Amino acid sequence: MSGPRVRFAPSPTGSLHLGNARTALFNWLVARGRGGSFLPRIEDTDTAREKEGSEASILEDLRWLGLNWDENPVRQSERLDLYRDAARRLEASGAAFRCFCLTRGEEEAREAGHRDPCRAIPQEEAARRAAAGEAHAHRLRIPTSDPEDGTAIRFVDRLRGEIVIPLAQLPDAVILRPDHRPTYNFAAAVDDAAMAVDLVIRGDDHLTNTAVQVLLDRTLGHRIPEFAHLPMVLGPDGERLSKRHGAASVASWRERGVPPEALVNGLALLGWAPGGDAAIVSREDLVATFDLDRVGRSPAVFDPAKLEWISAQHIRALPAERLTSEVGARLVTSGRIDARDAAAPWIRDLAELLRPTLATFGDVPGQVEPVFHAGGPLDDEARASLAGEEPIAVLRALVAALERTGSVDAAAWTAIRSIVQQATGARGKALFQPLRVALTGRAHGRELDRVVPLADAGHRALPFRIPSLRARVLTTLEGVA
Repeated sequence: MSGPRVRFAPSPTGSLHLGNARTALFNWLVARGRGGSFLPRIEDTDTAREKEGSEASILEDLRWLGLNWDENPVRQSERLDLYRDAARRLEASGAAFRCFCLTRGEEEAREAGHRDPCRAIPQEEAARRAAAGEAHAHRLRIPTSDPEDGTAIRFVDRLRGEIVIPLAQLPDAVILRPDHRPTYNFAAAVDDAAMAVDLVIRGDDHLTNTAVQVLLDRTLGHRIPEFAHLPMVLGPDGERLSKRHGAASVASWRERGVPPEALVNGLALLGWAPGGDAAIVSREDLVATFDLDRVGRSPAVFDPAKLEWISAQHIRALPAERLTSEVGARLVTSGRIDARDAAAPWIRDLAELLRPTLATFGDVPGQVEPVFHAGGPLDDEARASLAGEEPIAVLRALVAALERTGSVDAAAWTAIRSIVQQATGARGKALFQPLRVALTGRAHGRELDRVVPLADAGHRALPFRIPSLRARVLTTLEGVA
């Protein structure tokens, strides 16, 4: 491929965060829109923070989102010799040194302008101490001036223009820890060069790190890639999006039942817009229209309510087969039906009933309650609608009408209502409220003309899981007698 080579490089320390998923998506869109390559890299050198199963779940989330990659994932834990060789080259040139200050370790190296005292140790003495088994790290020797930029490191960020980081603000950064594993900046510089990455798109929390990476690239003789640092993603309260905001990971929204194309749509709008007032954008249109240079510089705010609205629009547009499959799967996982029942033809009709009202597929179990209603306990409003002799008379007339009726399709239901009305004289709310409560367990809901025939068909398809209409009414009568 002749287009840009971009990478997404998560650490396997937990679930795929929505902010990181947005970064992965923007990388993928740049690659797909410009005929480039999208490369995954697992940055798994910080063993103390790794969580078992995290890598597999991150890659599965990427697959679920449809962010396919072009080369096999690279794992930093499998490339340790590459980093150690680069560290030896830096040390041989005097650009790096061994550091024996283990009590301060990496934390002090993060302090602005920290110059480690070990940089003054002659190389021969440092080599002797290391050979004797004295534990040590390796640090990059930050120069007082750069041949190209003088007393600062300069680079151009695609979103922010020229960035200037004074060398005096940079610490003598650790590149290899005492266990000989690389730190983030060092491994990123070595890997980006080895993978021929020519555009690095990542979060703006790495903006200062980029100065160290540029310095490393120059010292190692690497071609320096372009950089684009995305603004962070905030929660509705304006704080950085995190677990305290609830669903902050791809897995949590996947579990809720947001279709992957809806989540991709929502993530794409975090800091970017397709133009005009469009809010619902297909994957194909995203690939065709996404422009990295139009990504905003301000932090993006993630709005869960907006994502649910986007999800609802995508669900309404799903093909019937996909909708049926998703609804059936939720019925199985919620215990409403078993896997063998998921192929029942009536589930397609049930899915179409639900289509206009679903925000996520996690809504399915609650919304199908009227269809599966067993005539069980009623809430206060529903029970109140059955108080008195007239509602009870309506229910008894309904039982009698159902006893004389076979399957209840739309026409049969119309006839049953007419029979009950004639037998009791009830009209309007006095007729329909008791019918609704007895058959669905709720005082409000979808039109009975659709729910009742569907509930009857469900009983005939799955009699041991969905009660008959007559059984519901009898159970309700027993409960309010």
